[in-house]
Amino acid sequence: MNSKISEKDKKNWEDFLSSDQKLPNKDNIQLGPNSKKTRSLDLHGKTLDQANQIVENFIKESYKDKVQKLIIVTGKGIHSNNDKDPYVSKDFGILKYSVPEFLRGNQDLMKIILNISQASEKDGGSGAFYIFLKKK
Repeated sequence: MNSKISEKDKKNWEDFLSSDQKLPNKDNIQLGPNSKKTRSLDLHGKTLDQANQIVENFIKESYKDKVQKLIIVTGKGIHSNNDKDPYVSKDFGILKYSVPEFLRGNQDLMKIILNISQASEKDGGSGAFYIFLKKK
C-alpha cells in the first residue's frame, strides 16, 4: 500500500466520511420491491456464436419484460475442446470469459446493462455470472 497519500485525497476522504453519502455494495445490489423477477439461461453445449446470439436476445427480451436480474450459466469450460485447436484461445474460447467480453463490447446492450458480475456459489459460482439490467 502506498504510504504517501496526497493532501487532496486526504481531504476528499475526510469530506466523504463527514457526509451522509454511502458507497453502494456491488456484491449486494438491492433492486427494489418490484424487481423480484429473475431469469436464468444455461449455455452448456452452445458454441460461442450461438451463445452470444442467445444471450443478446435473452437480455433484450428480459429488459422488455422489466426483469432486472439475469443468471447466465456458462459452465467452467473444463469439458471444452479448445486445447485441440491451435487457432482458438484456450481462455477466451471458453464461454465464461467470452460471453461477458462480448457483452461489454456491445454498446447497444451496455445501454441497458447496469452491471455484470460473477455469480454466487448458490447460482453457479465461477461457472455463471449475473447481469443486472437498468430499470426501463
